[in-house]
Parts: sequence; structure tokens; C-alpha cells
Amino acid sequence: MSDVIVSAPAAVSSEERSYVDWPAIIAGTVVASAISLVLLTFGSAIGLSLTSAYEGTGISLAGFAIAAALWLVWVQVSGFFAGGYLTGRMRRRHYDATEEESDIRDGSHGLAVWGLGVLIGALIAFSGLTAAVSTATTAASNMAAGATAAAVGSADDIADSGALMVDRLLRGGTPASDTGSAADQRSEVSRILLSSVASGALDPADRQYLVNVVAARAGIPPEEAQQRVDEIYTQAQELESETRAAADRARKIAVIAAFMTAASLLIGGVGAYFGAVLGGNHRDKQVSVEGWYKPWR
Repeated sequence: MSDVIVSAPAAVSSEERSYVDWPAIIAGTVVASAISLVLLTFGSAIGLSLTSAYEGTGISLAGFAIAAALWLVWVQVSGFFAGGYLTGRMRRRHYDATEEESDIRDGSHGLAVWGLGVLIGALIAFSGLTAAVSTATTAASNMAAGATAAAVGSADDIADSGALMVDRLLRGGTPASDTGSAADQRSEVSRILLSSVASGALDPADRQYLVNVVAARAGIPPEEAQQRVDEIYTQAQELESETRAAADRARKIAVIAAFMTAASLLIGGVGAYFGAVLGGNHRDKQVSVEGWYKPWR
């Protein structure tokens, strides 16, 4: 009868084991993401309750921006501090280093939680941005199709601001008999208005042409047609200025939001580091947090 020899697995020395405890890092990231999601959802509910669709009611834009920035910082610090603390508490310590070195290793695991959480958040944000770009592209295509239809006098004409200004110019008691010529005139008038607003000045020849077209189409005296042209051109300039101002406000808000997001993420990284260090100290000293163990007793 032959003997069966069973060899025991070779013991892994402390020098061969990795100092990175990935299970603890993943657990901390999951907790940090969950806490951030809960707080962000709660903050969204508070923000919607403070705003209003009616002018003059609800919180101001500046107040809303300040409140949102402070809440974002609180979310980042709370989520990553809790995730870092859990990671530091669960990390398996290697007793081959001083207390200071152990604290640095615990804090490094907290930074790993922060980095993994930021990457996951960036992937989610990128997915949302891709969907938003797709939606914007579709909307732009629909707007272009509507503008083309308006130029050829289609029955599916969209009621945008340019078409409204043309309607005001050509409004009169006697409609044009030739619909094809009317469509061509509307298209030309639209191009004149858009080009003039973009350049910042209405060419005298174009202005006189508009006066003649309005007087002929609307059946009004040239003086009244000239006054109508001036009024519509002023309204077009005001609309263009308001559009540029809105775009500039959106740009400033985006810049502030980007800076606040970066600052809150950096503060969250600091919170994750010190949370992991605190969790590691509690692990080594076996600190028991009142109410976190055997809550049924």
C-alpha cells in the first residue's frame, strides 16, 4: 500500500502580500456612492421646493447657487468621509510598520476610495452628457427643418421669433394674391433682418427695400411702413441682446459650477483621507461606537 503525501500550501509572508486591500476599498466606495446619492436626491427635493416658475417668487439665482454649492460640498465630504472610515476600519493591517506608517497606509486607502468614486461619477456624468448631446442634436435638426419649411412657405411653419417679426412687417388688410411671390419675399425679409442684426447695422438700401415691401404688402403709407420697419428692427436687436446676455449668464454659471465641483471633489478627497485614518485608529484601538453594535440589546 503506497502512502499518499499531501503537501501543505506554502505560507505567504508579509513581504509578499500586497498592502492594497481592494475589498475594503470597494466596500468604502459603495458606501460613499450610496450616501452621496441619497444626499443629492434629498438636496434636489429641497432645491425644487425653493424655486418657482413665476418671476419674483422663490429664492434668487445667486442664493440658489450658494445653497447648491454648500450642499454639494457637504455631500462630498459626508459621503467620502464615511466611505473612507469604513475602508480604514475594514483594512487588514500589516504589523510591519510604525503607527505613523500605518496611518499613511490607511489614508492612502481612503484616497483610493475617493479616486474610484470620482471615476465612477465621471463615467455616469459622461453617459448623461452623451444622452444630452444626442437630445440637443435632435432638437437642432428639428429646428433646422422647421426653418427650412418657413422659408418655402410650408403649412408646417414654426412660430419662432423670426417668423413672428416677419408677420408683423407684412401684416395688412389685403393679402398678396401670389403665394409663391409672398413666400419669396418672406424669405428675403428674414435674411435681411437676420443679417442686419448679426452685423449690428441695417444697410440703408435694405431698409428702403423693406419699407417698399411692407408698404406694398400691407397697403399702408410709406411713412407708416418706415416706422414699422424701425420698430421691428429695434425689437430684433433687443431679442439678440437678450439671447447673448442669456448665453453669457449660462457661461458664467457653468464656470462657477465647474470650479465648485472641482473644489468639492478636492475637499471630498481630504475627507476620505482623514476618515480612513480615523477608521484605522479605531480599528487598532478597537474603539466601539455606541449604538453601532448589537442595536437589539
